[in-house]
Amino acid sequence: MAEKKNVDSGCMPENKGFGCCHIESVVSVDERGQMVLPKEIRAKANIQAGDKLAIITMEKDGQVCCLTLIKAENFAEMVKGLLSPIMKDLV
Repeated sequence: MAEKKNVDSGCMPENKGFGCCHIESVVSVDERGQMVLPKEIRAKANIQAGDKLAIITMEKDGQVCCLTLIKAENFAEMVKGLLSPIMKDLV
């Protein structure tokens, strides 16, 4: 029988629930569509003024049900890591 590898899924929810996710804060959106990330969260995530954040959405039944923020530089590295093996196979 093949040995099942233990793959680190990062902070993706597992089938058992959302063990990696925590409600850190609730923010309001103003009339211009802006919101403020609390200082404590910016500090924990090492988000500095001028940093770019990618907004990733998840949809259910045609409606956006979840928004995720990730530093654009981290997202770029994730994409490179995912595409690199595929690109090697194509070349």
